[in-house]
Amino acid sequence: MADSIYTVAQVNSYIKNMFTQDYLLSAVSVKGEVSNCKYHSSGHIYFTLKDKQSVIACVMFAGNRRGLSFSLQEGMQVIVSGRVDTYERDGKYQLYASRITQDGLGELYERFAKLKMDLEERGLFAPEYKQPIPTNARTIGVVTAPTGAAVRDIISVAKGRDPYIQIILYPAIVQGAYAAPSIVKGIQALERYGVDTIIVGRGGGSIEDLWAFNEEIVAQAIFDCSVPIISAVGHETDVTIADYVADARAETPSAAAAMATTDARGLENALDSLQNSLKLNMHHKLEMWKHRVDNQAARIAKLSPENRLSEMRFFLIQAGDRLSNSMHQRIERATHRLQVLAGNLNGVSPLEKLSQGYTFTETSDGRCVNDVTRVKVGDKLVIHARNGRIDARVDGVEEVNYE
Repeated sequence: MADSIYTVAQVNSYIKNMFTQDYLLSAVSVKGEVSNCKYHSSGHIYFTLKDKQSVIACVMFAGNRRGLSFSLQEGMQVIVSGRVDTYERDGKYQLYASRITQDGLGELYERFAKLKMDLEERGLFAPEYKQPIPTNARTIGVVTAPTGAAVRDIISVAKGRDPYIQIILYPAIVQGAYAAPSIVKGIQALERYGVDTIIVGRGGGSIEDLWAFNEEIVAQAIFDCSVPIISAVGHETDVTIADYVADARAETPSAAAAMATTDARGLENALDSLQNSLKLNMHHKLEMWKHRVDNQAARIAKLSPENRLSEMRFFLIQAGDRLSNSMHQRIERATHRLQVLAGNLNGVSPLEKLSQGYTFTETSDGRCVNDVTRVKVGDKLVIHARNGRIDARVDGVEEVNYE
């Protein structure tokens, strides 16, 4: 049992101090092939340097990239100069690069470049052979591993854009010695099935991991396929032979799913909006034409003989009413006037006077006796009373002044 017990941090610190004190590790140059190269958004470059027996993790910080005159790529043979040190927090050592120079191309990269040149000369990359990707695919074939992020991303994105899309998965081997034949079988099987579009791909990895998509038999199968193929191998910076031969290249499997499908939900929303707009416009049009028809019908009705007769009939009824009212008013006025005149006549009527006790006297020859000088003694007189007449004779006459 050890006499002393140390913390993890103390051990990592001790190991880091050993690396720091080692003169050889403070300034070393290492030759190898670049793999798993990643350019980080911070400006740092993370990669692995390998040979046939071993690998070592490397990093070049953004401040040292000023001296890098070329783009670091998978398969490059390079010489990395820097120091080997420990990242104390994780207890891992890596080569901190201060300078990188090219030392020729790696074996895989040479094979890649040779095949690319050969296939290009044979016309497998020619744009005139590229097939358009269907815009309204109903079935999509996918050649990829049955597990992993790639197939999940493809299904998620495709179903999210078009819930009605049918996805046919061919579970292929995408890495290793059996990967290329498996991918070829998947392409041929889905072509026979009759899908509208095929997505061939996998997630990211090193150049070795993606090498099946650089094989000639895969390139030829893609070229010979009558169904449009989208290549979706690795990440945006990963480029394979399959990308050049395919009818379209997607930066990621998710991007391939978006490229192969139609945004059905967006179309449904757009159709709903257009339908509502059409209904509204039709309603406005119908209301406008209804208003016009009503106006024309009113004009026709107004100008029709029947309407004219109705108007004349109504006019005659109104004229008759006015004439009747006018005659009634005239009769009322005449009756009133007659009543007034009758009242006036009644006031001066002799009969009215007689009924009040007065009498009317006249001579035998019918002359009114209203003055005593008009009669003399012996004249015969007729006195009219209310209920008869009296025959009389004048016995005497006397003048009397009543004023």
